[in-house]
Amino acid sequence: MSRLKPLPPDTTPELKPHFDFFLTTLGFTPNSVLTMQRKPALVKAFAQLNAAVMAPDGEVDLGFRRLIGHVASHAAGCRYCEAHTLLGARNFGVSDAKLADIWHYATSPLYTEAERAALDFSLAAASQPNDVDDALFARMREHWSEAQIVEILGVVAMFGFLNRWNDSMGTPLEPVPTAVAEQAVGSQGWTPGKHGQGG
Repeated sequence: MSRLKPLPPDTTPELKPHFDFFLTTLGFTPNSVLTMQRKPALVKAFAQLNAAVMAPDGEVDLGFRRLIGHVASHAAGCRYCEAHTLLGARNFGVSDAKLADIWHYATSPLYTEAERAALDFSLAAASQPNDVDDALFARMREHWSEAQIVEILGVVAMFGFLNRWNDSMGTPLEPVPTAVAEQAVGSQGWTPGKHGQGG
């Protein structure tokens, strides 16, 4: 159940360019940002961070960056962000089969050793307390450049903010990411939880 209602997008006209950014990646303005607009400077700062973390000219695949966000959000237990990252991954070319295997990436033949290392790193970095050790970081260096490691950790760090925001607010999930998550991992136990219509 939403603890603060998302406000209509036209509540703060100055934020339209920032809302439009999300239309290009998700197809809608997320309720998280519509709630956040009570403090316009926060929306502007978050949109700038999101644009940097998910920049199209990065070295890590855009769809895979969303899967990194998914694993980090799964570690935090944020169902809202789990759904959004699955939608984002699909929108950037990740197959339905690979989405359905995300919770089993460690053994799935659809994931490479490099991807497994990055997802293990994301899980450890998102855990409380932080579980990244020297051995895991050395494993990352076997597969990823320093710039790529920075990109990957940037995704995890940004979702740390979003996980806390959305779980604390009880942000209501929009229909499209809900449907994608139900299709991908619903049979494995995913539900919208507090983010669903019934709360």
